[in-house]
Amino acid sequence: MDRTASPASANAKPGERIAKAIARSGLCSRREAETLIAQGRVELDGETVETPAVNVLPSQNITVDGEPLPAFEPPRLWRYHKPAGLLTAARDPDGRPTVFDRLPSGLPRVMPVGRLDLNSEGLLLLTNDGGLKRRLELPATGWRRRYRVRVFGSVQPKALARLRDGIEIEGLRYGPIEAELDRTPGDRSGGANAWLTMTLREGKNREIRRVCEALGLTVNRLIRLAFGPFQLGALKPGEVEEVPAKVLKEQLGAKLAAELGVVVDAHRRR
Repeated sequence: MDRTASPASANAKPGERIAKAIARSGLCSRREAETLIAQGRVELDGETVETPAVNVLPSQNITVDGEPLPAFEPPRLWRYHKPAGLLTAARDPDGRPTVFDRLPSGLPRVMPVGRLDLNSEGLLLLTNDGGLKRRLELPATGWRRRYRVRVFGSVQPKALARLRDGIEIEGLRYGPIEAELDRTPGDRSGGANAWLTMTLREGKNREIRRVCEALGLTVNRLIRLAFGPFQLGALKPGEVEEVPAKVLKEQLGAKLAAELGVVVDAHRRR
C-alpha cells in the first residue's frame, strides 16, 4: 500500500468544478451557474451537464444556452457610490430600481461584493470575477467595513463600548463592533439625531440597523465609507471608478493575486 498518497489525493480529479469555470468567465456567479446547470442549460463537449459535481479541463468546451463562454478577462474591481433607494440585486419582482439600472454604460458584466440594503448608501465594490467576489466577501479575509451612521435616540457611550465584545440579539450572535460617537456634528437636522462611526468585520444582513435598534436607536441614514483598504473617498452618488490592477494586486498580496489571475497593466483604467 502506498502510504504517501492520502485518500483525498488519490480520488482527486484533474481540472476545476464546472460552476467555478463558468463563474471565472464572468458570465455569472458560481451560485447562478449551479442554477443554470439544474435547469439543463449547460453543456460540456455537447452533452448536457446534470450535476455541478463535474470537473472540466481547459481543453473542454462549455456552452450555456448553446453559446460558448465569454473569453476570460483578468479580475477587475470598481468602487461605486451607491445612492440610497436602489436594491443591490440584478432584478426586483416588485419593479423597484436596482444598482444595475443606474450603472454607467461601458462597464462589463459586474457583480457586487456583498451588498448594501435599499436605504443604505456609500461604497459598494463591483467585480467582473466570481472568484474575487467570494474572496473579498469571506469573513476570514479580515477586512473591516467602516460606516457613518445617523441615529435618532439617546446615545449611551457605555453601551457603545460594550459592543467591542460583541452582542447577541434574539439568539443571533454579532461579532465585535467598534462604535464611536462623532463629536463634530455632520448634520443640521437638529433634534435628537447623532452621528456614529461604526466598524465591523462580519457584515451580517442589516447588522448595524439591528444592533442600533437593540440599543434603543433608530438608524435614519447609513453610509459605508470603506471596505477593507478601499475608500469611498470623493466619489459622488452614482459615480464609478476602477481600482488600478497594480493597487488590487498590492492589497490582495502577490500569492492570492496570482491565484486569482490578476494581471497588472492588462487594461487601461476607465
